[in-house]
Amino acid sequence: MTTPRVVAAGASVLALLTATACGGGGGGGAADDNMHVWMYQDTLVVVQDAAVERFNAESDVQAVIDEVPGDNYEERLRTAMGSSEQPDVFFNWGAGSIQPYVEQDMLMPLDDLLAEDPELADAFIPSILEAGAVDGVQYGIPLRGTQPVILFYNEAVFEDVGVEPPQTWEDILDLVDAFDEAGVTPFALAGADPWTEQMWLQYLVDRIGGPEVFQRIHDGDMEGWRDPAVLEAAETVQDLVERGAFGDAYASVSYTEGGASTLLSEGRAAMHLMGSWEYSTHLDQDRAFAEEDLGYTVFPPVPDGEGDPANVVGNPTNFFSVTADTAYPEQAQEFLGYTSQEEYVADMVANGEVPTTTNAEEAVADSPNPEFATFQYEMVRDAPHFQLSWDQALPPETATPMVTEIESLFNGQSTPEQFVDALAAL
Repeated sequence: MTTPRVVAAGASVLALLTATACGGGGGGGAADDNMHVWMYQDTLVVVQDAAVERFNAESDVQAVIDEVPGDNYEERLRTAMGSSEQPDVFFNWGAGSIQPYVEQDMLMPLDDLLAEDPELADAFIPSILEAGAVDGVQYGIPLRGTQPVILFYNEAVFEDVGVEPPQTWEDILDLVDAFDEAGVTPFALAGADPWTEQMWLQYLVDRIGGPEVFQRIHDGDMEGWRDPAVLEAAETVQDLVERGAFGDAYASVSYTEGGASTLLSEGRAAMHLMGSWEYSTHLDQDRAFAEEDLGYTVFPPVPDGEGDPANVVGNPTNFFSVTADTAYPEQAQEFLGYTSQEEYVADMVANGEVPTTTNAEEAVADSPNPEFATFQYEMVRDAPHFQLSWDQALPPETATPMVTEIESLFNGQSTPEQFVDALAAL
């Protein structure tokens, strides 16, 4: 279901799955003497691998990273949390993604940790740290960089067609026509992973109606889906699909297997709306493209929209949470502190991430691409509102069918009116 990221399947993944299933976690009944840390498997996990190495060199308890494939991370986590295979520490998106576990007293509150370690509490941007709290209680510590959704484009393709990056919605429509005429798919879209389609609706609803529209829904009023801004956003999606903005085969394109990113880097698509981790993905898979031809810009305003064009959607960051039944409560909390250390921040920057620590403005100067890191940092810093991805902001029982309805809209299986009715009935 969920929002972010990449990467490869294959034999190594199968081995990891087997190891995870058999080895189990320490929480709720340890199957071995290690502290298990569940991570979403992608190209960024090298930062956490290095932190575990430093932790193990200093601790009497050994931590191990269990990488879990991203295409069904949350489903696997839910299964593990309901068994004796709970991890001790696990990656999550904060907010709605951990609320069910909080309601069942399955997570360790971290308020005492922050009170006893004010340096850790002050290390993170307050608005980012706040996203790891549920009902005012802290349950998550930031572990990754901020991840706004950005409009990426292939500069070489733009140059070949003789066009400029979009600044208005009219520009978007003109570019769809221009690239279609040139035989290039205007936008790469990984429709096989519908959380990528959700990004379009998040930005459109925000640009048309402002953040108040989704806030009403987030607060539990499902009639908020009937706001005119939602219908207009759905109609805009329908218009883009009918114009051929995403090509003809987007429903079978996968993001987790690298399909959409490859379309962009190979010049078969001109643009790609994706989270900021797209830069690291290209750096890993096609360094020359990332360094020479990967352009980026903000999502443009829409005509007569009430939302601030500086608003951002995406993931403020990801978090580490600790299970309440872990056999290693002191060591797990000690491990969380590693995410604010100088070495950890340096590893994030070297890997193309923009840290959420309060000293990030200076740190990004050492990024492999300081220009992109500064663009991203300033985009987040200056945003009046940063909307957490809908499928993470809402509880799973609402988010899962919502994503299914979004997929149906993009695939032409429901009209904008049917889309609104279906969401309001959730």
